[in-house]
Amino acid sequence: MRRHGPEALIWRRRIAILAGAVLVGLTALLFAELADHAGALFRRMVAWCWWLPLIVTPLGFASFAWITMKLAPAAKGSGIPQVIAAARNPDEGMKALVSARTAFVKFWLTIGTLLFGASVGREGPTVQIAASIMGYAHRIMRIPLRASVFIAGGAAGVAGAFNTPLAGVAFAIEELAAAYEQRMTLLVMAAVLIAGMVSLGLAGDYVYFGMMRQTLSVHDALIAAPVAGFLGGIAGGLFSRLMLASGTTTFSPVAWLRARPVLMALACGMTVAILGVVTGLTWGTGYETAHNVISGDDVPLWFGAAKFLSTLATAVSGLPGGIFAPSLSVGAGIGDMLRSLFPTYPQGAVVLLGMVAYFTGVVRAPLTAVIIISETTASRGLMMPLLAAALVADFSAQLVSKERLYHGLAKRFELPRH
Repeated sequence: MRRHGPEALIWRRRIAILAGAVLVGLTALLFAELADHAGALFRRMVAWCWWLPLIVTPLGFASFAWITMKLAPAAKGSGIPQVIAAARNPDEGMKALVSARTAFVKFWLTIGTLLFGASVGREGPTVQIAASIMGYAHRIMRIPLRASVFIAGGAAGVAGAFNTPLAGVAFAIEELAAAYEQRMTLLVMAAVLIAGMVSLGLAGDYVYFGMMRQTLSVHDALIAAPVAGFLGGIAGGLFSRLMLASGTTTFSPVAWLRARPVLMALACGMTVAILGVVTGLTWGTGYETAHNVISGDDVPLWFGAAKFLSTLATAVSGLPGGIFAPSLSVGAGIGDMLRSLFPTYPQGAVVLLGMVAYFTGVVRAPLTAVIIISETTASRGLMMPLLAAALVADFSAQLVSKERLYHGLAKRFELPRH
């Protein structure tokens, strides 16, 4: 009975995985729904009074930065670096980096940032919240915490956020697990499958960016994929380089602001507000703009650069919020520029090459990038060109930033080892 009965460790672990993954799927859906409503409310406010963000956005940045520091400092930023750091010391990580308090603050403050136009996504925060849920599920069932628990939770979070189970598995392997343990394979697969089924069952078989049926010939792919990979990888590497440098640079103005986080957030908020008011396109996740570009709509050539700056300013401010969705939007802007270089090529396919290249340059996880783009656009016919662009982007990003973004940021959350 001790070994195989209902109280046995193996059964308690299975119950923890099942319950945790179901809760992750439900939470990811609720998070997505509330985040979409928050973004829509902000857009209505802008339509009502175009200049109001010049006041609301900087004040929102400053106040949320202060609230985050006071309530849960570990809730700032994306959340993925915190999960990486927590996986290195699971017991200590549960106390702060993925604690219930941190997850609760992360959930509501991320939604709140979209109410004043911050350029954030919900996918990174979903990873941190999901890791917390999985950790507590195992704690309640009296199961010792291992790194694989947080990795499985984070992977399930990616699956639930994008409705992309395969991307969850790839993300666990490439990004969350510095040393992938073979014994955690079943745990990750089970958590991702269950969370994905919950998301699929309640939200339906939706495709995140809509279906894209265009393909590239071998000749077109051999030309466009390397160009997109190089340009997108350089741009993504630059984002990582600037993001990492913001926490270490000795450049006087930045160092002075870094020592005064609320003022830093205020300055970043003013930058985001000015960019948003001038362009009208850089607010929020950027999901709708990316969707429209994939569908064939044009955006100004400067859109990618403007969204790049808006996302960088938001990320540097320390607000809770991720960079997945904004990065895909920046990539769509780069893809739109590439369309002018290849006017006779299938336009939507070229945009996807720009998206996968820039996203890879930022997160340095080419397999995850390809699967996310493929699953969120149902563009499986572009798998090989996307992979080629991602591999070139991964290489070119290293020319600009040697250190991977999330692992570099994770050093800021390192925990003491006993």
